[in-house]
Amino acid sequence: MTVASSDRIALLGVADAGLARQLLVELLRPGRARHLPVVESFAQLRAKVERVSPVVIFLDEPILNGHSLETAVRLLTETAPVVVLARAERQGELGPLVARGDVDAVARAGDFVPLVAGLNERRLRAAEHSDSNAGTQWSELPPNFPEILRHEINNPLTGILGNAEMLLAHRDRLSAPAAKRLETIVDLAVRLRESIRQLSLAWESNHQLRVSQRRSSDEWRVPSG
Repeated sequence: MTVASSDRIALLGVADAGLARQLLVELLRPGRARHLPVVESFAQLRAKVERVSPVVIFLDEPILNGHSLETAVRLLTETAPVVVLARAERQGELGPLVARGDVDAVARAGDFVPLVAGLNERRLRAAEHSDSNAGTQWSELPPNFPEILRHEINNPLTGILGNAEMLLAHRDRLSAPAAKRLETIVDLAVRLRESIRQLSLAWESNHQLRVSQRRSSDEWRVPSG
């Protein structure tokens, strides 16, 4: 039976019992995932994904046990966004997938559990926002919607780009993985800005067409009486 995304299921694939306990304590706090099934192998993870329709999948690299990391992630993202917990040296492999926006990568180093929890909250909020706006129609949006959209998104994007580029200006002080992640941030921000521009233009074109059609209909309407 498929479970609605509103049930906020986050699926955790991790073989390390100690790490699983840490993640459960952090991720099951009030306001976070209501359900967090845990599986210990990639085969179990794939089977569980098909049954519970999670809103986010956590994939700990060791459960792959020989499976290709890139292939595994591509298979899982067909169902839901994936948060990958992988060794720092494997972060580069995930670059193209992270750039696509369906994957978050967390280095298995230091105290990384809070970072995983933060990504979990972000993915759950995104799913809830998507559900709440699923029925929104173009016609229900205000006439200045493109202006609002550009303002609300491009302003923080400018800050993200500016800060990332300032850090990249001192690339010699950064590790290679850190510089790569910053480049990914810049690329994603630029892509998002272009997507917003195209969406705004599409809305304006659609809005103008509706206004024109409405005026034409009014002009040809036969007065009653």
